[in-house]
Amino acid sequence: MAQISEQQVLEALSGVVDEEKNQDIVSLGMVSGLQVKQGHVAFALQVEPERGPRLEPLRKKAEQTVHALPGVLTATVVLTAERQAAAEPKPAPHAHDHGHGHGHQDEPLLPQVRAIVAVASGKGGVGKSTTAVNLALALAVRGLKVGVLDADIYGPSIPRMLGIKGQPTSSDGRSINPMRNHGVECMSIGFLVEEEMPIIWRGPMVMSALEQMMKDVRWSPLDIMVVDMPPGTGDAQLTMAQRVPLIGAVIVSTPQDIALADARKGLNMFRKVNVPVLGIVENMSYFACPHCGERTDIFSHGGARAEAELLGVDCLGEVPLDIVIRETSDGGNPIVVSDPASPHAKAYLDIADKVWVKVEAELAERERAAPRILVQ
Repeated sequence: MAQISEQQVLEALSGVVDEEKNQDIVSLGMVSGLQVKQGHVAFALQVEPERGPRLEPLRKKAEQTVHALPGVLTATVVLTAERQAAAEPKPAPHAHDHGHGHGHQDEPLLPQVRAIVAVASGKGGVGKSTTAVNLALALAVRGLKVGVLDADIYGPSIPRMLGIKGQPTSSDGRSINPMRNHGVECMSIGFLVEEEMPIIWRGPMVMSALEQMMKDVRWSPLDIMVVDMPPGTGDAQLTMAQRVPLIGAVIVSTPQDIALADARKGLNMFRKVNVPVLGIVENMSYFACPHCGERTDIFSHGGARAEAELLGVDCLGEVPLDIVIRETSDGGNPIVVSDPASPHAKAYLDIADKVWVKVEAELAERERAAPRILVQ
């Protein structure tokens, strides 16, 4: 199959006319964030906020035009607009509410997934993605059907950590199949763009891309999905927490004060939108010298446990700073599957056990709170 180029996509889109302005969308400068990789095409149509609600037909026409090109497997087109004023955040569906949250036009997100757990951090560089991957694999080792959604659009690292290369396939041209390795399903924007290419997208396009990775991916029925959230507490993180029916969140932090202060912000964000915080994981908790066995608390061991007690949540576990954890994750063969009998893998397995117990309790509470229909 011939490879499609950005120029070919733009040439095709120059035939798509914005009827309200009587000019094609390329000449109008509406096409932005164009990404082309191995037959997968994604871009945004920038529009004025007041026109957004009525331009769905134009978005659809652009998508159909690109999808009809030889060599195109999937076409993902989203509308994006500069916001004039920040809207007040709406509370997420409470963990005790029945059913799942809803997206635009009341479309359910991930109805085939029993429980969705976010792995988040108040800042980058604390090992959030490593924790998310090893947690997901530990849950799979326990016999659960597990999916991993890489919601870190600007820094997608899950494909590398799960050792997955290549591009997803599509059976019908409208939805794509999740990638799979180590017994878990996975989807990431990293499969659809070049690894070295920076993603220069505004917030609305990021959220639309995330929604499509949930709605337009043929996820199997899953017991649990682990979402690797973007670091921080910005618009994308808040919107994700509001839009996705999260059953709970796991906060990852290192033990030092400055990281814990950021972790506290992340925890409070989830509480603000009524998402239960399942607990805190202390990553890089201590360093044990592989030569002499001497232990050094590089980042002041125990800070996350003390913070968890202060905030009234559980400390789910302490994971050491160890080169083996880093090497196995970077190599696509994380410690839980590469050395399941190691103490490091056991730490993740223990964390997974605690998380699943809490998830089952939340699921049971949700079932009890659901209305019962009696037929007489």
